[in-house]
Amino acid sequence: MVDVSGKVREPGIHRLPAGSRVTDAIEAAGGLRKGADTEGLNQARLLVDGEQIVVGEPGKAGVAAAPAPGAAAGPAAGGAGGAPGTPISLSSATPEQLETLPGVGPVLAQHIVDYRTQHGGFTSVDQLKDVDGIGDKRFADIKPMVTP
Repeated sequence: MVDVSGKVREPGIHRLPAGSRVTDAIEAAGGLRKGADTEGLNQARLLVDGEQIVVGEPGKAGVAAAPAPGAAAGPAAGGAGGAPGTPISLSSATPEQLETLPGVGPVLAQHIVDYRTQHGGFTSVDQLKDVDGIGDKRFADIKPMVTP
C-alpha cells in the first residue's frame, strides 16, 4: 500500500502488487495531472510498503515515507515537502536526499539505495549499520537525522 499525493488525478491510498514501481503507483492514481513535474522523481524505483509518493510542481517532485510520530516526512534539508530538520526516510529518499546527510556522498547514497532494494526497505534505523561504508561514527552522526 502506498499513498500517492500531489499532481495526480486520484490521490490517496492505493494497493499495488509486490514488485510495483513508482510509475505503477502514478498509474494507479489515475496518471499525472496537467503541469505535473516529475523531474527528480525516479519512476523506475521499486516501491516500499507504506511509503508516500509526492508528485509536485516544478522543483517539488519527491518521495517520502510515513514519518515518525510528531514529525513530517521529507529530507533534512527541507526539500520535497519537508521542513528543515525533518528526518529523511531511508526506505524512500532519493540518492540526492541521502547526500544531504553528514558524510554521505554519491557512492554511499547508492549503497543505501542498493541495500534497501535488496532487503525490501528498512524496518529499523539500526539496519543502516549493515550498509557497506557505514561505520560506528558515521552511524552515530546519521542516526538522529533518519527514519526507517
